[in-house]
Amino acid sequence: MRIDIGCGSSKEEGFFGVDRVGGPGVNLICDITKGIPLPDDTAEFVMASRVLPYVDDLFAALSEIYRICVHKAVVCILAPYAHSFRHMSNPYLKQKFDEYTPRYLTPYFFQPLNSPLIPEIPDYAPPAPPFDFRLLRMELFYQYPFDDSLYEVEELEVLKTLQANVVHEIMYHLVVIKKEISQEELEAMSRRCYQEPKGVRGYRSKDA
Repeated sequence: MRIDIGCGSSKEEGFFGVDRVGGPGVNLICDITKGIPLPDDTAEFVMASRVLPYVDDLFAALSEIYRICVHKAVVCILAPYAHSFRHMSNPYLKQKFDEYTPRYLTPYFFQPLNSPLIPEIPDYAPPAPPFDFRLLRMELFYQYPFDDSLYEVEELEVLKTLQANVVHEIMYHLVVIKKEISQEELEAMSRRCYQEPKGVRGYRSKDA
């Protein structure tokens, strides 16, 4: 099963829609932080586009997503980037997402070869979470004027470290780990192409 969490009225085609309120395309109404009424090991792919920043309890939501996923299911998250004034000022955004986030979602962090470098957290070791989502790919979507080809990748890397309002959104593809998995298998999975949410199509059209 492929599940679109927080689908609203624009559910991804071929997905089972889950949302807090009913509407066209919503197959199941529930608050994901209080439980998703689906069996364990149900989902092979989960789309969570622009929804997880609004939940009251991120780990409760992720624990439920983890529960309903099979081993090696892929979870795609699109979220507002934490270090942007328009997102910092939004009182409805309760959870923050940036390039450090993937280190807090697994006890065994994996750095994909084809993704931007995920900085280490040198000051303290994050506590082990109650789930294991390992990063397959991370992508940053820049806001004007940094979305222009005028800037090199290395320049953008420095700019986003030094100032706010460089990145607008961030996308992760994560893999659910419930059994042993080798480094080689993770690397192979990180090289595959995975479905993306509708929300990134505008960024892709700029690159075309």
